[in-house]
Amino acid sequence: MSSDPAADEAPVDPVLRRRGVLLLAGIAAVVLAIDLATKIAAVATLEGRDPVTVIDGFFYLTLLRNPGAAWSMATGYTWVLTIVAVVVVGVIIRIARKLASVGWAIGLGLVLGGALGNLIDRFFRSPGPMRGHVVDMLAVFSPDGSVFPVFNIADSGIVCGGILLVLMALRGVEIDGRVGG
Repeated sequence: MSSDPAADEAPVDPVLRRRGVLLLAGIAAVVLAIDLATKIAAVATLEGRDPVTVIDGFFYLTLLRNPGAAWSMATGYTWVLTIVAVVVVGVIIRIARKLASVGWAIGLGLVLGGALGNLIDRFFRSPGPMRGHVVDMLAVFSPDGSVFPVFNIADSGIVCGGILLVLMALRGVEIDGRVGG
């Protein structure tokens, strides 16, 4: 942050903001589309099947309907996870008006796409709105999720985006593209 309060409040260049918002939206749309496609494919092809070994001892495809978070934590609180996801989506949309950093746009786009992908499951999958189970299908190390949680593309977007956002913050890069001291 600069020592001049007026500079801290300076509006973001509209061209940079537009580019940042378009990048964020594009990445979110790609993550969401891939997530939805893989969930549809997983339900259609893995339902009722034993796990499919892709790389023995490392990578498997298996269908899991997760009512909670990783390792099915917070199973009884699916509605809370839904509200958290709605808040995350709202916050990302709200702060996008200040967005002029490519790194922040990519990170926020990954998180937004992932949050929307899992939110769609929470609203539209069984057993019902705000209680829907998220479809997971990617397993590493063990096909049953006992070593590492079974996950989906949305989860990957959230984790990768979160890591990038932390790195941007640690580097001192502001959402508007300024580098703080």
